[in-house]
Amino acid sequence: MKLFLKTFGFTLFMALFVSCGNADDDVNLNLNFGDGLGKGVPVDDCLGLEEGELVLSIQEEFTTLPGKVSIFFRVSDTDGNPVPGLNADQFTIYEQGRNDDCFNTISTSESFARISPNAQIFSNNTLLVLDLSNSVLDSSLEELKIASTSFINNVMPDTAQESFQMAIYWFDGEDELHLLNELTPSRQDLIAAIDGITDDISSDPSTDLYGAVIKSTDIASNLIRETTTGGKIGAASVVIFTDGTDQASRFTKDAALKKVTDADSNISFFSIGLGSEIDTQVLTDIGKTASVFATNKEELEDTFNDISEKISERANSFYLFEYCSPKRDGSGINNLAIEVKTGSREGAVQTKFDAKGFEGGCN
Repeated sequence: MKLFLKTFGFTLFMALFVSCGNADDDVNLNLNFGDGLGKGVPVDDCLGLEEGELVLSIQEEFTTLPGKVSIFFRVSDTDGNPVPGLNADQFTIYEQGRNDDCFNTISTSESFARISPNAQIFSNNTLLVLDLSNSVLDSSLEELKIASTSFINNVMPDTAQESFQMAIYWFDGEDELHLLNELTPSRQDLIAAIDGITDDISSDPSTDLYGAVIKSTDIASNLIRETTTGGKIGAASVVIFTDGTDQASRFTKDAALKKVTDADSNISFFSIGLGSEIDTQVLTDIGKTASVFATNKEELEDTFNDISEKISERANSFYLFEYCSPKRDGSGINNLAIEVKTGSREGAVQTKFDAKGFEGGCN
């Protein structure tokens, strides 16, 4: 039975590989956050695989001589939830050449199959945007600092990596998105910046929520442009916290929501609301990827943790899977299927590659 799957995906470092087709046609620097298999197709009936609960979405496939095939994809379940933490042993490779009636299983050990690090091809930036208007400073600052620190610890890797960075901004009623800490891979620097927030940081008691949304989206858009260069792909997450509604009225709700709606598809939006004075519908629209709400300041850390978990799982469900193919120069275009199993769940996807120039010696 053919697999009809849905999920998201990713792209790959162009300078390191030779694409499996025409580069102008194949390269797509937009993450696929909607339905579909990316560049993959349902697996051929001859393999006899039943429709599974896991979804593989291919964003790019590459070959590099003497015979390496590299596939960049994301794994999710059929509800779109990311599936992080898989390893090479959980994947099975099938190849079908022009002389094969169906696919042949390729040994993962003999083909040196592996999950490779994403750092060389992936730049993931997070913008934490905090409402530091008077209502927060007067009543929930310490809880916000604890929640933000927990968020940083959960999102940022234990060991600093240039491919995972975060910046912290804050807003009040001024027509400015204030920088608290510049983009950095250092967890310690970010936590120190949070620790340094005092209750006299703001002198404007109003709340420019819509301005913060617009300005942070512009910053994220610039980061995408800067990091999606030289064959790399950039992704960004905007996380906005507030305990109220827009009071400054400097920008309209429609302008803010249009900015979010029209943003680059590689930008994810999350919102966190606190208390009874928030507009949950507006925050849900702003946090189009996910939004959470705390009824009181004691719940604030849990809500921040909910969002940090979603961000981490999202980033860690992308895989660069590589193996050395036994196909050789002259074999032409070959079909490739990848199956993944974890526990009782499984899924598969099919694509193809050109073995032009392939020879032995790949490792």
